[in-house]
Amino acid sequence: MWAQTHLEVFKMPDYIKKCPECGSINLFWNKAKGEIICKDCGLVIEDKMVDFGQDWRDFEDGDKSSSRAGAPSTYTQYDQGLGTEVGQKADLFNLGDKDRNKFFRLRKWQYRISTAIERNLKLALAELKRVSSYLKLPASVEEEAARIYTLAVQRGLVRGRSMESVVSGALYAACRRHEIPRTLDELSEASGIDKKEIGRTYRFVTRELGITILPSNPADYIARFASSLALSAETQSKAVEILERAQKSELTSGRGPTGIAAAALYVAALMHGEKKTQREVADVAGVTEVTIRNRYKELLDKLKLEKEIKKVKKKK
Repeated sequence: MWAQTHLEVFKMPDYIKKCPECGSINLFWNKAKGEIICKDCGLVIEDKMVDFGQDWRDFEDGDKSSSRAGAPSTYTQYDQGLGTEVGQKADLFNLGDKDRNKFFRLRKWQYRISTAIERNLKLALAELKRVSSYLKLPASVEEEAARIYTLAVQRGLVRGRSMESVVSGALYAACRRHEIPRTLDELSEASGIDKKEIGRTYRFVTRELGITILPSNPADYIARFASSLALSAETQSKAVEILERAQKSELTSGRGPTGIAAAALYVAALMHGEKKTQREVADVAGVTEVTIRNRYKELLDKLKLEKEIKKVKKKK
């Protein structure tokens, strides 16, 4: 009686209104069997229904666990998290000698029958996680980079290039797509690959895969550079304001975002009386002093900032 009462509380599918045999509307849904039955004449009206409910397993201690729900698929694993593995080494050592040898042979054959792409992805994704962790990148960027690398491998774009350079290029592309400010110098330091090689690989992969990358916004680098230089919030705000004026005057077109951002920060620091040398700013931004000097002169000339800097000096 309890089972019948329990089953009747579930919502009846909208497309079944009454019994086609006797016309009764006194129906109940046996969800365990996926059947809709007429309680007056006993006709099974529907017996191939999809079970939309949760599937639970009861264990001996009374706990319940979802028996079908697994982890979501992810590109950060070579099989997207959908593959299976023949035992874990820690578990295999608990077996007897005969069973242990059997499972070790199965594990060996599982590795042998894996494809070249799977073996490549195993190594590459481990390197990708290492570089991503070093740069403190969010999970969304790591997932996007793994997807880009997987597509590159499937298209045969890795041939003739080192795995590390393609991984770095994919990470740089993912950072650009998610507007996470990371420079080629930082990726070069994390991966040990020359930044020119990373840049070439990045351009090749994005072109071949048809990935559209918008130009970097120099303002995205201000917070990181200012934090490294221990500059005040007022200086950061002033630097962003200078960049906005520079963009309206089209001074940022065709120029590296890190160089123009560093120059704007240098000018803002001068305006607020925070003394930082061009060498200090250049080291943090990963550009040369010459770049800072050139961008600095352009900002002063085009935006007429000399007067504002002189006013600050006079007040002192």
